[in-house]
Amino acid sequence: MSEQISRPTYKDFTTAAPEVYAGLATLTRAVDAAGIEKALTELVKVRVSQLNGCAFCLQFHLTLARRSGVEERKLDLLAAWRDAGIYSAREQAALAWAEALTGLEAHAASPEAWAAVRAVFSETDALHLTVTVASINAWNRIGVGLAFAPPQPAG
Repeated sequence: MSEQISRPTYKDFTTAAPEVYAGLATLTRAVDAAGIEKALTELVKVRVSQLNGCAFCLQFHLTLARRSGVEERKLDLLAAWRDAGIYSAREQAALAWAEALTGLEAHAASPEAWAAVRAVFSETDALHLTVTVASINAWNRIGVGLAFAPPQPAG
């Protein structure tokens, strides 16, 4: 029987790898500075964290999404966003693109998927949206891989 080896906490990670943490934080700040609505990027981060099963990132970005003004109903129905009928065309395009890039199954990021994003996002915003998805996927893989405990919700 193998011995259980403890994994670093989120705090341990940020202390042991400060340059990595700073690099990932820089991606987030760059997207925020580019002007895509914070509520939209947080909605995307919540959805990607759901798909990847990252409890830490899910709790963290649910808190930020609420602070950014995302409606509770949209957070409640996010797992079924395609059928909910409450998401704007821009939100639907962002969520579809996020799912395509997160799954990366064959042809997920197809020309049609890119065209759908470009129909409601400028090229610059679509590029920043792509960075948002890449960034949260990186965080999810770190959080799941190291089994970070979810942060306590602000209350």
